[in-house]
Amino acid sequence: MPPLSRRAVGRATLARQFLLRRVRRPVAEVVTHLAGLQAQTTHSWYVGLQNRIDGLVPDEAGALLARGELVRGTLMRGTLHLVTPEDFARLRPTVQPVITRNLAHSAHGRATRGLDAKEIADAGRALLREGPLTPGELGARLAERWPGVPGGDLSHVVRGLVPLVQVPPRGVWGASGPPAFAPADTWTGRAVADAPDPDALFLRYLAAFGPATVRDVQAWSGLTRLREVADRLRDRLIALRGEDGTELLDLPDAPRPDPDAPAPVRFLYDFDNLLRGHADRSRVVSAEDLGRLATRNGMPPATVLVDGTVRASWRAVRTRDTAAVEVVPFAPLSPAQADEVVAEGLELLGFLEPERGGHEVRFAAPV
Repeated sequence: MPPLSRRAVGRATLARQFLLRRVRRPVAEVVTHLAGLQAQTTHSWYVGLQNRIDGLVPDEAGALLARGELVRGTLMRGTLHLVTPEDFARLRPTVQPVITRNLAHSAHGRATRGLDAKEIADAGRALLREGPLTPGELGARLAERWPGVPGGDLSHVVRGLVPLVQVPPRGVWGASGPPAFAPADTWTGRAVADAPDPDALFLRYLAAFGPATVRDVQAWSGLTRLREVADRLRDRLIALRGEDGTELLDLPDAPRPDPDAPAPVRFLYDFDNLLRGHADRSRVVSAEDLGRLATRNGMPPATVLVDGTVRASWRAVRTRDTAAVEVVPFAPLSPAQADEVVAEGLELLGFLEPERGGHEVRFAAPV
């Protein structure tokens, strides 16, 4: 096959991310296909579902979290992800080395160096089996056993080594609450898998993010040394080439649309999968515009896709009676593109703020 242009690679990824066309599928099915949504913020990930699922009702999605049919727990790259209980059980052992490494290199890991980490983890697990605890509550209970060690550091050891999920109401649409944790197996009734399965993770990644390089899979998962996994799977994959000659691995039957396939405007949330799934993100954002997304506090702006690439940032602005979306283009948009941004922005406001009037999409001067 001829090399794939960046546009062709981008269209393939957008198709798999359900960003070329919204789908009418159950929320849990979409979340499973995407191998989870990054969900370290409590509610912004609902926008990630809204721009992928036709007719999504946020209360219904939130009810899945309340009922335990979806969970939020630490997975890829050591960050919170929204997944099904089945996927948490499958994925956590595979990415556990990443979480363990992050803990060891953190201030919490250094503060507890010399202590028996397994003993701390077992003690924390026993406490959490009695009922969910906030990090502060867990740390205080552990500090009774390890006096002189900060409870926050002890709590982080447990959170790093024990598969935990954040429990409702935190993260439920229209609700709030402090972060509180429970062991995944007791909360979901599903035991965590006995062994890692990097082959399955690699294939799941390509289904949701491909075509991609080994470095891309490593960037998304946080794992290293996945070249041997790729080599082991080669008889189940096809090898393509990017326009720069880079090898791109893919599933044989995965969608690869025409590079000129229309890509509608979509409002991405701050931690959307699309911008965190590859080592080389040039398929959806230029190097210059990627620099605009870097922030000192690690909280990136929400962004707008126009013709399949990031072309603006956005934020919601609310008053007592009105709601607006403020869009900051990175370069001038054509009149047709601006009209499409307005239409999609109004649809987003109808999702976020159905009870408020005065919906409006405003444009700031390009930056």
